Amino acid sequence: MTAPQAIGPAAAPASRAGAILSFAIISVVWGSTWLVIKDQISVVPPAWTITWRFVVAGAAMVLLAAVRREPLRLPPGGQSLAALVGLTQFLANYHFVYHSEAYLTSGLVAVLYALLMVPNAILSAVVLGTRVTGRFLAGSAVAVAGIALLLLHEIRLAPAADQVWLGIVLSLAGLLCASCANVAQATPRAAACGTIPFITWAMLWGVLFETVWALATAGPPVIDPRPAYWGGVVYLAIFGSVLPFPLYFKLIRDMGAGRAAYTSVVTPIVAMILSTLFEGYHWTLLAAAGSVLAMVGLLIALSARRT
Repeated sequence: MTAPQAIGPAAAPASRAGAILSFAIISVVWGSTWLVIKDQISVVPPAWTITWRFVVAGAAMVLLAAVRREPLRLPPGGQSLAALVGLTQFLANYHFVYHSEAYLTSGLVAVLYALLMVPNAILSAVVLGTRVTGRFLAGSAVAVAGIALLLLHEIRLAPAADQVWLGIVLSLAGLLCASCANVAQATPRAAACGTIPFITWAMLWGVLFETVWALATAGPPVIDPRPAYWGGVVYLAIFGSVLPFPLYFKLIRDMGAGRAAYTSVVTPIVAMILSTLFEGYHWTLLAAAGSVLAMVGLLIALSARRT
């Protein structure tokens, strides 16, 4: 499916080690969720599938807050910001993701989401005044060129190119929604809220919005009786949401939305490997060159001192 002070050389070794561990957990877990989402596209409309996911995730977050003895009360203005994140991250973003995977392989959608740091950095600059370096822009341009090669590969193979373009548009729309939520997390108002309580409320707002949307667009609740479907719902709720989001939102607050997108370097690699193993993704010279170019560009961009 992540703006403004970077961790500097003076950061404590424990802090750096914690950040590295968070990056590893987020990247590997989110790299696997793309494939699970693919299986969730079943007889259940995406609106209800997403609703079930965040009903479970929201309940788990409430339990987590209770176990940690963190009060769910937010400071003034916190609820409106949580509602914004619920709308952009947990409703709009996930809708675009689930629908895009009907047209693109899960690995390719993950690669497109690797560009998250680009709108993150741009929106951070506009909203928060964060500086964007020339090195970051150059690396982003290289990454975009790599993504373009991957998309060209998909268009050449697809029997209906229009469907590929629809998948691309849906993915980019989701990317922008996720970026809005990421930058909202980096604002001073968000920093005044505890990470766990804030995410809990954002998810609960997301459940409310999603339920209303599902009823309006898909009708009465629909379920899939397959154990694999409900196993996927629980996996995505706990491992895809409850585990990584507190880690990721904390990274955003500590490091900034641009640098927190370090996770976008490893996540698509994991997703593409799984897509190759389980979806029969076929590598060509064009696809391989695009993947390498995209990852090199992301590494160049993220090596910039400040974003």
